[in-house]
Amino acid sequence: MRAVVQRVRSAQVTVIEDGSTVEIAGIDRGLLVLLGLRTDDTEVDANWLAEKIAGLRVFDDEDGKLNLSIQDVAGSVLLVSNFTLYGDCRKGRRPSYSRAASGDDAQRLYERFGVLLSGRGLPVRYGKFGASMAVTLVNDGPVTLVIDSPDGGRANLP
Repeated sequence: MRAVVQRVRSAQVTVIEDGSTVEIAGIDRGLLVLLGLRTDDTEVDANWLAEKIAGLRVFDDEDGKLNLSIQDVAGSVLLVSNFTLYGDCRKGRRPSYSRAASGDDAQRLYERFGVLLSGRGLPVRYGKFGASMAVTLVNDGPVTLVIDSPDGGRANLP
């Protein structure tokens, strides 16, 4: 699993439904998590990544140090699926997405990941899996991190 985690003052996801732009999810202070799933990701990866994100100390304490987690500041998570995080651009000009998970299994693991974050006391709002979405955010800091779950022997794969 790969997550791009952005500390935000606010973030929203919109989609086009019946010709109209509709906001389907939004948060105030918290983390926008763009989540990429690989074909060989498991719930072990999801548990590890949920624990890592819930405990990340990326919010300022009273001294202005990045010392507080999203749990400490009572923030929310906006979770957005993003298969392009596993685009392999090493050959040619068109990324290959052969290692990106898709379909029902990917959707189940994406939703399970959200449940695992919720189980750690975090309010989670969701983008629409597999949809073309517009994501808007006010990045705070900016603080942006890329986190990969442990490779479990997959280090040689993109």
